[in-house]
Amino acid sequence: MSTIKHPVGPQSSKVYWRRRLIVGLGLLFVIVIIVLIVVRPGSGGSQPAPTPSATTGTDAPAAAAAADAAPAACDPAAVTVEALTDAVTYQPGQKPELSLSITNTGTVPCVINAGTSKQVFTISSGQDIYWTSTDCQSAAADAEVTLQPGVPVSSTTPIAWDRVRSNAATCDESTRTAAPAGGASYHLAVTVDGIASATPKQFILD
Repeated sequence: MSTIKHPVGPQSSKVYWRRRLIVGLGLLFVIVIIVLIVVRPGSGGSQPAPTPSATTGTDAPAAAAAADAAPAACDPAAVTVEALTDAVTYQPGQKPELSLSITNTGTVPCVINAGTSKQVFTISSGQDIYWTSTDCQSAAADAEVTLQPGVPVSSTTPIAWDRVRSNAATCDESTRTAAPAGGASYHLAVTVDGIASATPKQFILD
């Protein structure tokens, strides 16, 4: 007969069967350990993916909304206005052409009303004011202009001064007197939307 069924030895068969059972359980335990190491329960593709950060889904729309937001009104302290003429000295009969330039000295774009309704050109000599653009102005209009930081914007259509005094009471040129010439010095000052030019522009009428 097989010795597996009937162990042979000096001790009783129960002792041998007990020893074989212990050895068998030990082998089974080792096999289970090896299987667990190889299989590694809980690993693999079934593990849930990490949840995206909350800022990933919210920062992009917020940044896009900020980029699409319309520029705010210009801060007068961050805008410079410059009075301009097309020459320094004008010969007899030559009309000075007056214009202006606006610059945003801030760090972000802004909007200003730079239309003719908000422009005022004033020509003076000493304390005497000779001409103001609003005295006989017609068809004044608003114009919203976006100023980029550090980029000057100039008026496209100069105003020609006819070298005569203006009068808010009348626009009849026949009743107005000519401004003195012969080397007389004049100064042009400009305001845009209430913001005045820092320094007047000097010119001479021969």
